[in-house]
Amino acid sequence: MKISIQPHWVLDGRSDLDPLMRRLLPLLAAIEREGNLQRAAGELGISYRLAWGIAREGEQAFGAPVLKMSRGRGSRLTALGETLLWAHKRAAARLDPVLRNVACELEMDLERAGRPRKRVFRIHASHGFSIELLRDFMVQDRVPTDLRYCGSMEALASLSAADCDMAGFHAPWGTLQRDALAFYAKWLPPGLALITLCARSQGIIVPAGNPHGIARLADLARPGLRFVSRQFGSGTRILLDLLLAREGINSFEIAGYQTGETTHSAVAACVASGMADAGFGVESGARRFGLDFIPIATERYFLACQRQSLKEATVRRVLETLRGSRFRAAAAKIAGIDASHAGAVGSADEVFPELADGLRRAARERG
Repeated sequence: MKISIQPHWVLDGRSDLDPLMRRLLPLLAAIEREGNLQRAAGELGISYRLAWGIAREGEQAFGAPVLKMSRGRGSRLTALGETLLWAHKRAAARLDPVLRNVACELEMDLERAGRPRKRVFRIHASHGFSIELLRDFMVQDRVPTDLRYCGSMEALASLSAADCDMAGFHAPWGTLQRDALAFYAKWLPPGLALITLCARSQGIIVPAGNPHGIARLADLARPGLRFVSRQFGSGTRILLDLLLAREGINSFEIAGYQTGETTHSAVAACVASGMADAGFGVESGARRFGLDFIPIATERYFLACQRQSLKEATVRRVLETLRGSRFRAAAAKIAGIDASHAGAVGSADEVFPELADGLRRAARERG
């Protein structure tokens, strides 16, 4: 059973607003994409008359027009319409991961109630669109899967403590790899199995058209520029800290650097809604909100599990999914994602050979 939990709108206790917003918000999004009410109605599969009626209902509910129409120029959202749409996107970006976790827990409770002997596969992972995709495939295949988002370090620590079956973390290619892995080393014993999920691009997220002319990390420290990033402990924040240190940029000079969002979607939503002038995250998050993206680093995302777990049926199912054409075709549609090597397996010291000695030393110290 697939469960979805979604927020709803309440205005002065009016019970009719929720059904209105369920129709109005998709219409506003379609108008934003199409620039024309007729085409937006066609995209949603409703009549022009019904679409116009929904827009009028929105105007009556909020006391101001949500749509502006002009001869020869199509349709566009008013300031109110844009605000409503961005509020919806921002709320979804911030709440979706939390609501997904709650829905997943409920699904698992129902699964256990109906099939008490069936084990739930637990994944703790750094947020990413490819791991979301994997979880969706597992659910479609009726494999009870509990995906919970946390930082990369927390995910690996959970695996080490046996609080999950698989941990998702990411590490950059190139010269920063050694420094990034130093944060994870004590949870990466040499024999730990690492399954490749994807390679992905991280960089600066800016509004469409890049109105502030941001081109490099140093530009983030400009006076008056508002910035948003991921939370402390996340792999993305670790990467950004290393990048800034390499270029000699003081993070305290970046307005907003000390606060963070728990997902890439939330970072992109803050930029898209005007709450921030720039952010740092994955390209797929930027593209989903129609934002521009300045690539800075490429990294690999791995799923870690104990070596003996590779023989378990659920892990074998994960490998089959990642190596299958259906998953790779779906992942190819996500901007900034390369899943061509998904499902490749190696031990920690095989995947990171230059760090093998350091990983073994860290493992001995931990033990």
